[in-house]
Amino acid sequence: MPTIAEEVTTTEIDSAELAQRVAVLKRFKTLLSQQRERFKSYLDLLDKQQNVIESGSAEDLLTYVEIEEKIVADIFSIQKVIDPLEEMYNSLTANHTANIKLENGVQEEVPSLKASLENLKNEAVIRSTKNKELLSKRMIELRQEIKTLRNNPYAASGRSAYSNSNKASLVDLHG
Repeated sequence: MPTIAEEVTTTEIDSAELAQRVAVLKRFKTLLSQQRERFKSYLDLLDKQQNVIESGSAEDLLTYVEIEEKIVADIFSIQKVIDPLEEMYNSLTANHTANIKLENGVQEEVPSLKASLENLKNEAVIRSTKNKELLSKRMIELRQEIKTLRNNPYAASGRSAYSNSNKASLVDLHG
């Protein structure tokens, strides 16, 4: 009597199981592509953010930081879906990899998508770290400018030399 493993490898998979595998694989590929596009937009944003950090516009920087937070949250939400789907994909294809010939070469695209995605992740980490370093340097420069402004003897009083608010402002005309 053949074992279950021998029975699985010797029999062809039925059309329902094949359809399920194809659907999982296509969805997995779609999510990987979406994730790759999110990382590309994140890298573009990091490049623009670097220019803003160097130019010193605080309001523009705040806008880019808010957009960055949204993109990163989107990346994490897609990753939450990708992880279980990848496990499902691996479990479905582990037993019958040799017997499955999926249409349009979708199965062969997954490793290249994953490699591309990993490269984009690494590049994003590098650029993000670089932007953090630039931002730290810029903060040090700004702190030094503030310290210099505070030590300015002409600005120490905080008032104009021509304003004199301690004197009476009403004049008695009836004398």
